[in-house]
Amino acid sequence: MTTGVLHGVAPRPFDTIVPPWLPGSARFWTYASGVAELAVGAAVAAPRTRRAGALVAAALFVAVFPANVQMAWDWRHRPWPYRAIAYGRLPLQWPMIVHALRVSREAR
Repeated sequence: MTTGVLHGVAPRPFDTIVPPWLPGSARFWTYASGVAELAVGAAVAAPRTRRAGALVAAALFVAVFPANVQMAWDWRHRPWPYRAIAYGRLPLQWPMIVHALRVSREAR
């Protein structure tokens, strides 16, 4: 949920990774994804909505993948520590999706 808050209070870094092919402004997508992260976090935290929240979390992880690809592309010429961060985000999406689906299955 911390990252969701950061989308609102410090949006500039998130704006830079919004794929340019998305319609509308990067700031809109930054704010929208931040609100989505906060809503998903709240839904997963509450036992009553955990199952649905985890399913939506998995969908959100899929939806933000293009931003991670954009970041990897944009950072391809940066020094290696930055490239490692950008490239490392890509395969980490899969375990996050799998975990969210597992939480959804195991929720009551």
